[in-house]
Amino acid sequence: MKILHITESLGGGVYTYFKDLGDFITSKTHNKTLENILIYSPNRKELNKQKLQKELSLVYTLKVVKMTREISPIIDLIAIYKLIKEIKEIKPDIIHLHSSKAGVLGRIASILFPKVKVFYTPHGYAFTREDISKFKKKLYWNIEKYVTKIFGGTTIACGDTEYEYALNIGPAVLVRNGVKPITIKNEDKDELEDREVLIGTIGRISAQKNPKLFNEIARHFPDIKFIWIGDGELKNSLTSRNITVTGWLDRREVLKMTNSFTIYLQTSLWEGLPFTILEAMSLGKPIVATNVIGNKDAVSNGYNGYLCNDCIQFREAINKIIESEDLQNQFSNNSLVRINDDFNLESNFKTLFNIYISHT
Repeated sequence: MKILHITESLGGGVYTYFKDLGDFITSKTHNKTLENILIYSPNRKELNKQKLQKELSLVYTLKVVKMTREISPIIDLIAIYKLIKEIKEIKPDIIHLHSSKAGVLGRIASILFPKVKVFYTPHGYAFTREDISKFKKKLYWNIEKYVTKIFGGTTIACGDTEYEYALNIGPAVLVRNGVKPITIKNEDKDELEDREVLIGTIGRISAQKNPKLFNEIARHFPDIKFIWIGDGELKNSLTSRNITVTGWLDRREVLKMTNSFTIYLQTSLWEGLPFTILEAMSLGKPIVATNVIGNKDAVSNGYNGYLCNDCIQFREAINKIIESEDLQNQFSNNSLVRINDDFNLESNFKTLFNIYISHT
């Protein structure tokens, strides 16, 4: 069976998705029965081509078609033409589109191949973005609605809120993002008792991640160390003296540092279903996050952390957690329960492959 994946956005959570999917494929007998091809756009700033070749090329046959995030009639038409040529040459049994732009271009291109089953995972619908106007949000909503109506395809939503949106647009199923169990050597009891309070996050320092709010929260806790693992164009907005920006680290260092956090803090304006929160949960971390799509699909308010609407609520939530060891332990245990019940990578990818197989 040939599965053709197409994405415009091969960075952040989408890259993690493909990396984990690749690991899952190679660890199972699927790698003997499946041929996986990945078409991606090469012009995203966050794309690390060396990492891509090292980590994905053994699992996927990699192909490049230039696509843009925003609407660009000429580039979009050229991309559709090139996708048609690739589909004709590859002859896939399944086409799985990832991200809003690939979801549109790929479904238009696939109309010439009616026997091929088409799936689409938005990884965060474009109309949920908070860095665009109301007009653009409405435009993107209508594009999603009418492309689905005219060109078809089944949405495989990666989170519960995305699934709710998808049901209002067309046929949809839910296959949540998942993470592998993470094992980090635990410190002994004396080290845990002496550990300082650390609050941290992971991600690109961009408008979506709202570093301004992160900075504002940190300023209210001058005696607590805040850590941002990552880098980005808005790094200069993190001005509070108690914030350390580490830059990008390798995965082992990221997990080790995240494991040292007392609280995992997420200040995003919007998300799909963030792998960073899921990995923090798999390390047993209490989560304090903005009450937005994606975050609220992973964090159950008062169960494994808190969802907040403004800086005052963030301050109150952080104070509650750092002042109560019992609450920290409760949230920690509940994070692990939620990961096991809802965000187990192996069981969720098994569901995905059962969907593929049932449609071939």
